[in-house]
Parts: sequence; structure tokens; C-alpha cells
Amino acid sequence: MGYLGNAPARSFISFERQVFTIVNSQTAYTLSHSVTNENDIRLVVNNVVQEPGSGKAYTASGTTLTLSAALVNGTDEMYCVFLGRAVGTVNAPAGSVSTSQLVDLNVTTAKIAADAINGDKIADDAVESEHLNNNVISGQTELAAEPADTDEFLVSDAGTLKRLDYSLIKSSPGLVKVSRTDISGSPSTVSFNGVFSSTYRNYFIIGSGINFANGNVQLRSRLGVGGAYETGGYLSTLVAGDYAYNGSLSGGTSSQSTGNFILNENTNTANQNDLSFFAYVFIPNISNMNTSVSGRSVAIQGDGLYMIANSFQGQLVNNAQITDINFFPSGGNFGNTGEITVFGIKES
Repeated sequence: MGYLGNAPARSFISFERQVFTIVNSQTAYTLSHSVTNENDIRLVVNNVVQEPGSGKAYTASGTTLTLSAALVNGTDEMYCVFLGRAVGTVNAPAGSVSTSQLVDLNVTTAKIAADAINGDKIADDAVESEHLNNNVISGQTELAAEPADTDEFLVSDAGTLKRLDYSLIKSSPGLVKVSRTDISGSPSTVSFNGVFSSTYRNYFIIGSGINFANGNVQLRSRLGVGGAYETGGYLSTLVAGDYAYNGSLSGGTSSQSTGNFILNENTNTANQNDLSFFAYVFIPNISNMNTSVSGRSVAIQGDGLYMIANSFQGQLVNNAQITDINFFPSGGNFGNTGEITVFGIKES
């Protein structure tokens, strides 16, 4: 026979049954399960189904079954069937349970197998920031080289995550501080050993507020390799281009040296010099190339009304890979003030 939907189960359902022991002259019996009324059971006496209801064969309420007439022990037999209590069931046929049979919110986490949900079951744009643990992005894989311009970073823009190309944030050409020394304790020499390397092709050095313990001295400089400084092979010139004293201007003098670079003209008075300078150092760490130095300096001397401006340049002719540079007065020691900073010039 044809039918709509799933095939019906080919089995029967059994209901729970209670057999009673007949007691002479007794009309009230105790049910093993509570019922609402007599319609919840079917009463059978001597294999005849009895009619329920008031004024009929029986009534029932709670666990009490009341007969309209007493039965006789040894002659009569009686049992009831609880219509709402099945003792056997059949499994639903495969494919017979659809979404219409499922109560909303009735599938709990405990009913879902581990790893049962894959990406195909997650709607697009369904995962938001509230679903992500704070440590979900671990950064455990190290980037061993500088990122490519198209590599992307995550940034928070007022709480909204956005991606940003490295090309937009990578550093532009400029100065990168390599080393700095604050002058104190009147040292005879300020040295920067190992400051030049292959990291930068050229360097820029700034000195400011430098004083000397003695008068009539010059600031000088030498280059070295591995802490050993060259004392010869320099082609160095200094031009003290302008003298200014109490508002008047005059021409300068010149100096030269083969034993070091000269960075300023002689100062007249100790501890009142305030010498400042800048210097470019070209290709110090390139093999088979001579290292060149060029810069300018300015100093205030004596009573503070006497200023001298200098330009200097030179080259160490030795084709060595220079790693070091030092600074020292031509006589005596430094004073207790001043600072010198070495920068690498970062190219694009």
C-alpha cells in the first residue's frame, strides 16, 4: 500500500499492565501508578473490557481504582493496562527526524562531537573580535629578514583591526644613532672602538659643548682598526675661515697635518671654549678604499666675545677597513663637559 512520508514501523508498542489479586467483598484496589481518571487505564475482568465512568463498571483517581461491584476470589480475574505508559518502543526509521521535530535550543554542546564543525559550516563574516581569545595571534614564527613591501601588519585604528602594507611604515633614509659619549672626568682621549661596520656605508658625527683643560689647543682625531690607531698617512687641512670679535669680522688662517685630522683652530683660554662640530666620515669600512673626513666646527673663546669658525677635510691613505675613531686635544686633557655622538647614515 502506498503512503506519504517515511515508511511506518513494522512493530507494535506494548503498554504496562498491572494484575490484581482479588479480595472478596472489596471494591477498592491500589494502582501501581497514579492516574488522572479512569480513562487513563483499561480494566479487564475475566477477559472482558469494562466500561469506565461514574455509574459504570469502574472509576479511578490517583492510585485508587474503585469497582462498582465486588469480585470473588478464585473465580474472577482482573488486570488493567496503563494507556500512557509504554514498556516497549521502536526506533525511528532513518531519515524520519527533520528540523520540524527538533525543539529550538535543544541541541547542546554535549551533543556535538569534537572537531565535527568545519569551516564550511561557519557563515561568512560570522566570526568577530568578540569570538577571538586575547592570545589567538601568537606571533610564534619569527621573520628572519626585513619584510617585503607587500607584507602586511595588523593595526588597531580606534579599536578596529586594519591591515597595513610594510611599504607604508618602513623607515626612510636618515640618521641612526650608533654610539654616544658624554665627556666627564677630564679624559685625555675619547674613543669609539668598533663603531664603523658594514651596516652603514657612511657616518655622521656631532660634537657639542666641548671644553679643554688647557688653552691654546686644537681638537684632533685619528682612525684605527681593532683599537690600533694610525699615527701617519693622513692628508689633513684646516681653514679657520672667520674670526669675529666684539662685532668685527676678520679672515682666518690654515693648518695641515699628516699625523691626524685637525678639527679646529687653537683655542686661547681653558674651560671657556664651548666647541661644537659636525663631521662626515665617508666609506670607513670598505676594503681597498681610503677613508675621508669632512666637516665644520665653531668655538667661543676667551671672554665669550671671540668666535672662530673652521672647515676641515682630510683623508687617511691606507686602504684599510676602518673600525675605530678617537678624539683628543693637541695638548693636555678635555674639560668636564661636552658630548660626541656617532650616527650611521641609512640609505634608501
